Amino acid sequence: MSQRKMLQFSTGALLFLLPWFGGPVLGEISDNFSQCLDFFYKKSPPTGINAAGYQPICQRYKNQYHFASLYHRQHRAPLFSAYILSSADGKRPNSTWMYEPQLAFSRASSEMKPFHTPMDNNVIESQAMLQDYKNSTYTKGHLNPSMHQKTKQNREATFTLTNIVPQKAGSNSGPWSILENEMLRKFKTYCNGSMYVITGAMPYTSEPRWINNRVSVPEYMWSAYCCPSYITNLPESVRLFFPTYAAVGRNDRNSGEEIVPINVKAKASVRGYDVRRMSLETLEGILAQRMAMPISLFHGKCQVEAF
Repeated sequence: MSQRKMLQFSTGALLFLLPWFGGPVLGEISDNFSQCLDFFYKKSPPTGINAAGYQPICQRYKNQYHFASLYHRQHRAPLFSAYILSSADGKRPNSTWMYEPQLAFSRASSEMKPFHTPMDNNVIESQAMLQDYKNSTYTKGHLNPSMHQKTKQNREATFTLTNIVPQKAGSNSGPWSILENEMLRKFKTYCNGSMYVITGAMPYTSEPRWINNRVSVPEYMWSAYCCPSYITNLPESVRLFFPTYAAVGRNDRNSGEEIVPINVKAKASVRGYDVRRMSLETLEGILAQRMAMPISLFHGKCQVEAF
């Protein structure tokens, strides 16, 4: 299939956990998330996603798992990254960008590696390169943001291009950044336990967009969290945000307003990159309609365990 054609999804999609490889695969690249299930609520990855073209990755750095990503090989971009949110114990690290050797070679190192020159052509063909983002109009948008990770090592691990999508600067440093900070504040103020987060990208439904004719550009960003254990005396103003909440953000200021309306009063630099907060059910409905997949992000819709 040409990389310039959007993947056609079936409305009767199966769980993406079903295997689609014909031979043995070693290390952290495999046909499921069995090595990193702890990053999903109840150790249950999302269901209803068509397996075709997607590659589960247990993101391993310095001999430790840090989060999980579902990567699309043709689009050279992740559909989502799943992680457990935590307050950072330091600053954003200097970005040493990394790649995943096993996307190119099944028997290669199981850990992400820093980019170097020259890169093997098999690596170049298998995933996005730093060169793809040069002279483009897009920033490197983290799905798992570094400042949602506790330790310096945790934060460094987010700087892999398998955790990155092309994101407009007006979104990345504007309304989407505000959303990420809001999630962190809610976690610190109201959660009694873990907050499970899944953040992803939503492709165009019409003609796909690309940078460098290689990396798929999303029309929207989306995110949802599950905080099953939270304080009982929630203020009225935040009750709707627990145990789950979600959001969709615009990554194209020229897109229609049927999913996310535009705030015409926003300052020019961020106008058109609005973020709409919504329930988990609303987000799953949007994803199901846009991608023709009956996606369920959290097991049991995130069971309530209020204290």
